[in-house]
Amino acid sequence: MIRSLWRSFVWLWRHSTGRATAWGFSEGSEQRNLRSLVSHKIYRYVRLPKKASLGLRIVASAAMLAVLLTRFPATDIQRWPNWRSESWLWMVASLAATLAAFGLASIRWLEVCKTLGKPQKFVDVFNYFVAGQFVGNFLPTTVGGDILRVSRMGSQIRDHSSAFASVVIERLTGWLVLPLITLLAFVFNPGLVDTKGGKTALGLAVGTLVLLSLTIYLAEHPRFGGRLSGESSVTRSLAAVHRGLKLYRRAPSTMLRLLVVAVAFQMCLVIAVVCIANAVDIRLGATVWFAFIPMVFIAQVLPVAIGGIGVREAALVLFLDNFGVSSGQSVVLGLLMYAVTLIASLMGVPAFILGSRHLKSRVRV
Repeated sequence: MIRSLWRSFVWLWRHSTGRATAWGFSEGSEQRNLRSLVSHKIYRYVRLPKKASLGLRIVASAAMLAVLLTRFPATDIQRWPNWRSESWLWMVASLAATLAAFGLASIRWLEVCKTLGKPQKFVDVFNYFVAGQFVGNFLPTTVGGDILRVSRMGSQIRDHSSAFASVVIERLTGWLVLPLITLLAFVFNPGLVDTKGGKTALGLAVGTLVLLSLTIYLAEHPRFGGRLSGESSVTRSLAAVHRGLKLYRRAPSTMLRLLVVAVAFQMCLVIAVVCIANAVDIRLGATVWFAFIPMVFIAQVLPVAIGGIGVREAALVLFLDNFGVSSGQSVVLGLLMYAVTLIASLMGVPAFILGSRHLKSRVRV
């Protein structure tokens, strides 16, 4: 089992970093190496060698954690709570909320596929999603598993451009509601803005909202996204995103339904964090969690660490410092968040292994 998992992971890593010439297809077929979906020309000038890039991100994660750990006051150790029997119940509740979030994300992705004219079965979409979540825990940024998702669905429907568009739109809707949740929490509790991390969270929320809105506007606008043409996989994929966003502009009720599911998804993830916090005796008001945890989710997307390790913990230290949460507690909270996500994503291991074997068998054919 372990050997099979390792071989599958190595196969994905090699394919996702460009060592293979195609994602399970011959060089002359329509489905090219997924790297070309992110523009081979850009990578040619800015990408570090694979081993150097991976090494730097591992070092970055370790360095950030080391800095945080070395800054713990001695009193932090004394303030760490004892693990109690009810702590396990809170952790189980957190795991359940995370799995519920996975289900909602799959429903959201399923709805996007239907809108793009590529209907899928829920079971297939859920398997793609959890497999991507599992892989994403070991790749740079928390969106690293999206490479796998595009590859698996693209191979299934024989249209990587539409698969790419579905994942991009699904991600955009999820990210779009994060700053909205934060801003709404600030409306209910304006005093949070005056805290140490409050202004940072407010600036990050506004900046993220503006950037995402501008991205969606340009991608959907006929003078920008509408002018994409050509036969390269890059332009085909970006054009597919443009067509998808155009469809949603014409059907606002469909977009509203998608955003409602996205809000439910993010709320489940925030609730999962609250459950973990209760397990380690961190008790804060609801508005505090809904104001700052969405910004932690935004921060951990930055491609500077493996699985967001270090970045997530640093963000928690910054945002929770004014509420009596020690640096040690924040780091433990962040690591437990990662652990719960990792455990929940283990259900994607079978789909990951079986999917890799399926793609490799297509290569041999």
